[in-house]
Amino acid sequence: MDIVLIHGMGRTPLSMLRLRRRLRRAGHNPILFGYSPTFETLQGATARLVKLLERRVDTAHYALVGHSLGTVLIRSALGRLGSRMPAACFFLAPPMAACRAAKFFSRFWLYKVMTGEMGRLLAVDEFMRGLPMPPGFVRIYAGIGGPRAAWSPFGMEENDGILSVHEAIGDCNAAAVRVPALHTFIMHSPRVYEDMIKSLATLAHARSTLP
Repeated sequence: MDIVLIHGMGRTPLSMLRLRRRLRRAGHNPILFGYSPTFETLQGATARLVKLLERRVDTAHYALVGHSLGTVLIRSALGRLGSRMPAACFFLAPPMAACRAAKFFSRFWLYKVMTGEMGRLLAVDEFMRGLPMPPGFVRIYAGIGGPRAAWSPFGMEENDGILSVHEAIGDCNAAAVRVPALHTFIMHSPRVYEDMIKSLATLAHARSTLP
């Protein structure tokens, strides 16, 4: 299956290389997509993602994998895909709503300069609530490797160091898998990869049995 991998904020496609290698060994065709929140708007990056899907992907049966801000790009693209929706979406540490980290850092000029419009939108409740969810199979991987202590911004809430589990899952608890990983490195988790491969195999089997 063609699988497009989309990195998170502050990362590059290099951060997805290990996952790409693992997916390729499992017989899939992983494709990296890169973008820059510093120099691109959300709409611009979304348009490029849609073009990549049109040109390089078998849109009859494909999957999307996003890490953090990459999941926002995926959800932004859904409204432009029409009947070419992905068979599956895998969200790694996704901000399902305007998160407290984005709201806090958006007050500082360096964050605004480095993350541009996309970083600002992460802190806007109305925008984040308005993003569509994929109509097909969705799996959310929420990290729980962050500190839980009185001095932590999250207190005793499960978190990945950037997002609380609640911020990463939202109302999609049934689709969520808790992973003992930090936000920045969740894509390297063996549990993420193993569950992803198992889910893809189940989807492939279900498709092969269709009349």
